[in-house]
Amino acid sequence: MRETSTVELRLDWLKSDQERRDFLTWLKNNKPERAVFMATCRRVPGGGKFKGSIPEQLRWLAQAREAGCLWCDVEVESLMELKDNSVRQYAVPKRILLSAHDFEGTPPLEQIDIEKHSVVDAMKVAAKAQTITDSVRLLWVAKRSKKIVAVPMGDVGLPARILALREGSALAYAPVGEATAPGQISLREMLHLYRAHQLGSKTRVYGVIGNPVGHSLSPLMHNTGFIVAAKDAVYLPFLVHDLEDFLRVVHPLGIRGFSVTIPHKQTIMKYLNRCSPLAEKIGAVNTVMVRANGELYGANTDMEGVLWALRHKLSFQGTRVLIFGAGGAARAAAFGLANYQVNVAICARREQLASDLARDVNGEALPRRALLTESFDAIVNATPVGMCPHTGVSPLTERELNCRLVMDMIYRPQHPERSRSTRRPGPSPG
Repeated sequence: MRETSTVELRLDWLKSDQERRDFLTWLKNNKPERAVFMATCRRVPGGGKFKGSIPEQLRWLAQAREAGCLWCDVEVESLMELKDNSVRQYAVPKRILLSAHDFEGTPPLEQIDIEKHSVVDAMKVAAKAQTITDSVRLLWVAKRSKKIVAVPMGDVGLPARILALREGSALAYAPVGEATAPGQISLREMLHLYRAHQLGSKTRVYGVIGNPVGHSLSPLMHNTGFIVAAKDAVYLPFLVHDLEDFLRVVHPLGIRGFSVTIPHKQTIMKYLNRCSPLAEKIGAVNTVMVRANGELYGANTDMEGVLWALRHKLSFQGTRVLIFGAGGAARAAAFGLANYQVNVAICARREQLASDLARDVNGEALPRRALLTESFDAIVNATPVGMCPHTGVSPLTERELNCRLVMDMIYRPQHPERSRSTRRPGPSPG
């Protein structure tokens, strides 16, 4: 109760009637003062785990009221089977939240009107966001009424879930323990990393876009920086399948800038109004600033990152460096090293891309088989292979590592086992 004064009790997640009975007995004798409890015993047809009948469900909600619960959550599937589509005649908690869940996608939202459901006190709409635009449409529903709870589900909907309170949702959900819906983050992250309860209309919104993006440490680093510097800003992870889908929400969400990771570092350039001469030369962008007039300005900081990391370990001029990969990160590394008279070699799964990049930096393209006999002063891995949680995988075999120094352009957390199980492997920078 130190973290929040509003708690949903998922009675359907308890393993048996005995566990439910024991828990409610304990709650009745130990309920903290000033805490608001909402009882949920969601049946299987409504997306829950309770296998009992509607009368059994209502009996547990009635017992929750006796234990001190002020609110209850009743799914629309149960409500529609009751007389007069109402639970008011039952001894359930006095305040009723009607919940509608769609675990497949976002349904038409225009017809949702809480005033039509006078038999309930509030309404929750939880839907899986297939696109970022879907998640923002769901937030717009919450803006129409203070009695609406908007819950975008799924990894794509995560940023909107964090912004829900700012956009007008009456509640935002986060688990204390095991997640109860796809795309959730822990209560501690919600409160202390993203500070969702403190975000307002003047909060500056930033983020990182990529696919995948769950591996990124950028939200942790940037949000920690904002907290230390007392900045009213938040940095969100956007899982982006379609760049145009993301760009449609930049203005509605008030996004002021975003980092770019693969596979979008090169593709994003066609949507920019301008970019720095260096980024244009490299042909890839990892940072985009949103100007006051809405224009998008791109830059590339990958190159400086690679050079800073290597210059303390390697004498540049005249050395030979292999870059394994030919994407946006590889291009930044190649241009940076070539600028310091390094002899750059490129090897990649897609040999044509390797040849194109080698030509652009006056380097050489090598087929994979050549790595068994060639030697280098350093090898730079610019692929996503080896990304957490698959840190035991190497993009090259031991026989191919003929060099004095190896550098990874990917995140490799010191304690990968601490990463959330929902996070997928992915590439770096960003």
